[in-house]
Amino acid sequence: MSKTVLFSMTALASAAVSANRFVGLLTGAHCAAGAKPQGVSCYAAAVGEAFEVDVYGTRMVEAGDIIAPGAEVKSDATGRAIPRAGAGEIGGYAISGASAAGQLIEVLLRF
Repeated sequence: MSKTVLFSMTALASAAVSANRFVGLLTGAHCAAGAKPQGVSCYAAAVGEAFEVDVYGTRMVEAGDIIAPGAEVKSDATGRAIPRAGAGEIGGYAISGASAAGQLIEVLLRF
């Protein structure tokens, strides 16, 4: 597993942010469940700290559930990737799968 980042942005943390999680569009915080992501956090940040958000390319994202390779993924309430079943904004496509929550998977970002 790896990552290929084509574009990153800097965000200002409005809440504590963990690494490898979806970040809400212009929120500076973990993406809400099914909300539109801006990208994926590159590292953890405390409130008020600047952090890097990968926006385009492929990126390692923490899984919040079992995910099959090729599945569409969206954000859960803590910014982790979960299968997109039904409603919710797509965050990307799982390139690799997860057999349990907490594993890192490679995601082709699509916002």
